[in-house]
Amino acid sequence: MQMPFYDNTFDAIYAIEATCHAPDAVGCYKEIYRVLKPGQCFAAYEWCITDHFDPNNESHKKTKADIELGNGLPDIRTTTQCLDALKLAGFEIVWERDLAEDSTVPWYLPLDTSRISITSFRLTGLGRLITKTMVKALEYVGLAPEGSERVSSFLEKAAEGLVDGGKKEIFTPMYFFLARKPLSE
Repeated sequence: MQMPFYDNTFDAIYAIEATCHAPDAVGCYKEIYRVLKPGQCFAAYEWCITDHFDPNNESHKKTKADIELGNGLPDIRTTTQCLDALKLAGFEIVWERDLAEDSTVPWYLPLDTSRISITSFRLTGLGRLITKTMVKALEYVGLAPEGSERVSSFLEKAAEGLVDGGKKEIFTPMYFFLARKPLSE
């Protein structure tokens, strides 16, 4: 939100699942705009709520809240809010798209506990149960800090929210945009 760089310093800037944590998208993008040289580009993958999200649907709201809590996010922006914030910051949109839409493999598949996998056993339902039990035991005997079980629990809830959000198509971690700072303001 306040980078220690001079104006017009960078030839290009990118962010991967980072700027979605900013409390103010416009302010964050303005700061990126400030340090980017005129005519140069900013590209990012954003975590966003999709157009399928219904703010009146209790299930959708719960899924969104689980994702926000477990991933340390402020109010997750919609793809439209993301683009509007870029424009308000002064950027021209070159290209944008939710890359999850045409993916042949669902992005959330590695987190889905209903999937059995030898290579990612720790992410299966049984693997998560073993992890939860181990964290609880380690905290109980003092080898893990107090609160470890609580943190593990809300991270688990976040993973469930991500899978649910992916299956309902109300959330994407793959919203990509390419924006350019105009040559002249």
